[in-house]
Amino acid sequence: MKYMIQMNVPAAQWDGIMSSYSKDDMEAMFAHMNALNDDLTSAGEWVDGQGLGGPSLVKTVRAGSDGGPQVTDGPAEAGRILAGYWVVDVKSEERALEIAARASACPGPGGKPGNEPVEVHAIPEDPTQA
Repeated sequence: MKYMIQMNVPAAQWDGIMSSYSKDDMEAMFAHMNALNDDLTSAGEWVDGQGLGGPSLVKTVRAGSDGGPQVTDGPAEAGRILAGYWVVDVKSEERALEIAARASACPGPGGKPGNEPVEVHAIPEDPTQA
């Protein structure tokens, strides 16, 4: 079964959160995430995944009355923004939850586990079953 595992952070706090990481903190965060990605790849569970840019890099698009794109800068709604995601193909929901917990334990500033909330979304094989 495929799952999308996603990390979200408060959009309004993005710049403050990112600036609170020292160079060593950033290296520890990326080492943790790279090890997770390598383990998922080795286990044959990796489908896709990316870290994403902050709110200043987001564009929100709606179709205009002529069908063309109407673009505004920033997230569509205030609140949390998608910071990164993984798509995994695992044998069980329990395994997806284990992966999410490992992502949540990513070291934050000062090296302490961030324990940020991580969402797990099932990707049904039959979209009509969603």
